[in-house]
Amino acid sequence: MAEADDMRAKFESQIAELKDEMAKMGKALAARASEQAEDAYDTARERASRAARQVRRQAHHAAEIARENPVTAATALTTVGVIAFAAGLLLGGLFAGDDRR
Repeated sequence: MAEADDMRAKFESQIAELKDEMAKMGKALAARASEQAEDAYDTARERASRAARQVRRQAHHAAEIARENPVTAATALTTVGVIAFAAGLLLGGLFAGDDRR
């Protein structure tokens, strides 16, 4: 019976050690995941910042062109508006189906 108690005590000791190791591994994995999440966030923030700067530059450039050529800009915007209106009428008619006929 003493041998059984010794084996049981060894197993319980080993189980406790394994639990400690698992806890350490879990903490290490959590720390690593946190670091990777921070890196991903920093990368995304940097890319978004670059994209926003590029959009600002392009918008500024487009505004300059529109100021230099107001008639051309107005014509282009009017053309886009007419095409969008026509597409809306066409699609509205197609999706209305047989209800309107």
